[in-house]
Amino acid sequence: MKRRALMLAALAAAGRALAGEPAGRDIIADVSRIVAPRGVQENFTLRIGGIDQWLYTRGQDRGNPLLLFVHGGPASPSAPTMWLYQRPLEEYFTVVNYDQRGAGRTYLDNDAATVGPTLRIDRFVEDAVEIARAVARRYGKRKVILVGHSWGTVVGMRAVLAHPELFHAYVGIGQVISMRDNEKLSFDFALAQARKENNRQAIEELESIAPYPGDTPITRERIVKERTWAQHYGGLAAYRGDFAYYFNAPLLSPEYDAAAIAAIDKGSQLTLERVLQEWLAVDFKPVTRFPVPVIMFMGRHDYTTPSAPTAAWLAKVRAPYKKAVWFENAAHLVQFEEPGKTLVSLLDYVRPLAKD
Repeated sequence: MKRRALMLAALAAAGRALAGEPAGRDIIADVSRIVAPRGVQENFTLRIGGIDQWLYTRGQDRGNPLLLFVHGGPASPSAPTMWLYQRPLEEYFTVVNYDQRGAGRTYLDNDAATVGPTLRIDRFVEDAVEIARAVARRYGKRKVILVGHSWGTVVGMRAVLAHPELFHAYVGIGQVISMRDNEKLSFDFALAQARKENNRQAIEELESIAPYPGDTPITRERIVKERTWAQHYGGLAAYRGDFAYYFNAPLLSPEYDAAAIAAIDKGSQLTLERVLQEWLAVDFKPVTRFPVPVIMFMGRHDYTTPSAPTAAWLAKVRAPYKKAVWFENAAHLVQFEEPGKTLVSLLDYVRPLAKD
C-alpha cells in the first residue's frame, strides 16, 4: 500500500509538472519547511525607508544568534538562491535575508519611478540599519551578526561603521575595499589569461578598453567587457566559466514566482545605472580602525571582487578581533562553492562572538 501511495504521489507530481507546476519547487519547499517547535519560518514586509521591503526569516531555534544577510548585486537578491546553501546554517543561526530597495519582490511591490531617485548608497545603509533594529526587536535579540556579500559588503560595512552598537560582528564575503583597485586586478587577470591561451576575441575586447580603469570614465559597457572575460576564466565561480546554476536557481525557489524572477533583471537595470558612479568611488582603505569583530571570507580565485585588497586591509586594520578565512577552492560565490567550510567557519569564528 505504501509503495502504491508513493507511486500515485509521484504520478500526481509528474502530472502537475506537465500542467506547468514545477514539482521540483514543491519538493524543495517541503524538505525546507521548518517544523521544529522553536523554529521560525516567515516571509513578510516591513515599511523601511518609506517603502515596503520583503524579509525572509528561517531558523530551527529562535534562541540561536540572529544573522542578517545583505545581498549583492546591486539588486541581486539572495532569497531566491538561499535554498542552495543556507539550510545547514539554519540549525545554528536564525537567518534573515531581505530584498533591498529595487530588488526582487521589493521591486515588484513599489513604484519604480518613486524608488529610483532614492537609490543611493546612504539610503541602502539606512535601510540596513533600520532592518537590523527591527529584526532584533522582533526576535528578542540585543544585537545581530551582519554578513555582507559583494555589493552588500559596501552597504554592510558602512552600516556597522555608522552603528556598531547594533552588531556582534561583521562578516565580509567577496568584500569590496577599493572598487578601482578591484577593477584593475580583475582586468589584469582576464588579459593575462587571455594572452596565455591566445584567445584573440578576449584579447581584442579587453585591449579595446585598456588602460583599465585608467582615466576614462568607467561605463557599464566597459565593466561588462572586463567582467565577461574575468568570469569566463573562473573569476566568479572557481575553475569554471559556466555558472548557470547560480542564475537558474531562482527557477526552483519556493520564495519566488515567475513575476518575482522576472523582476530580478528589471531591478538590476533600475539600480545599477543609478548607483554605478557612487559605487565605483567606494574606498575603505582610509578606515584604520573597525569598531566590532571583523571576519573576512575570501575566495582564493575571486576576480569579481579580488581578495588581495581585502587581505591587505585586514592585516593593517585595528579591531577588537579580526580573522582572515581563505577558501582555496572558491572564487566570488564562496557560500555556494564551499558551503561546508562556510558553515564551519561561521561556527568556529563568528557564533562565539554573539552573546546576548
